[in-house]
Amino acid sequence: MNIFVTGATGFVGSYFVRLAIQRNHRVLALRRSVTSRTRIALPREPEWICKGMEELSDADFVGVDTLVHLAAHTPNPPYDPLANCVFWNVCVPLNMFEQARQGGVRRYVVAGSCFEYGRSGIRYEFIPPFAPLEPTLSYPASKAASSIVLFQFAVSHNIKLSYHRVFHVYGDGEAEARLWPSLRHAALTGIDLAMTLGEQVRDFVPVEDVATELLDACELTGVRDGEPLFRNLGSGRPQSIREFAVFWWRHWRAQGDLRFGIPYREGEVMRYVPQLT
Repeated sequence: MNIFVTGATGFVGSYFVRLAIQRNHRVLALRRSVTSRTRIALPREPEWICKGMEELSDADFVGVDTLVHLAAHTPNPPYDPLANCVFWNVCVPLNMFEQARQGGVRRYVVAGSCFEYGRSGIRYEFIPPFAPLEPTLSYPASKAASSIVLFQFAVSHNIKLSYHRVFHVYGDGEAEARLWPSLRHAALTGIDLAMTLGEQVRDFVPVEDVATELLDACELTGVRDGEPLFRNLGSGRPQSIREFAVFWWRHWRAQGDLRFGIPYREGEVMRYVPQLT
């Protein structure tokens, strides 16, 4: 299969590219600069396309079977202002999708964010894919808007689209300020780590599993033309942040202490768990 990938040097994108190459797919990977590198080592290099997403034309997509859109603008705090997030996460990708369609691409796989659900998630023990989108921050709001726009794009052009809202992904190559890398750094350097009480329940999913599901979606037979499929992407194993932290702390045989008890953030959602199908 000929797969075109955006966000190829990002966290999830790096794992996706590695897996696609291992499965002997032809991978055309987008990056802005020749100096950009994936977060992990690859068995071999993909066919790099060095340009901005806004610079793509229909000629870049000739012969491509599937467009996998993993790029995201400011996916980690501090988020960019809403106008910038909407431009880069909605307007630019929509134009790219149109260029891909004109180039003959009929299947699209997109990674979204669980935070698109926002306040809606509070009302569900397990958040269904059809839950209302009520994001409260700029990046999640732009991703929610993108999901609606791409739904309409798929319906109006009668193409195949699967959209996957990724829950709490973790692993090597993740941004250092996030929970799992912070735990690992503290554990391996022998320092203490201050945390909340950790009662928040989440669905933590290894990045390798996210890459696998997204690549499997490229071959998914259940997606029909003009009938977009929306899924949650998680592990199906809800656990508290405290349980997650203690597991990894022991796994790394940390010499320091986990110091539970700092205040929760204002508006902290105590349970944020997907319904998986």
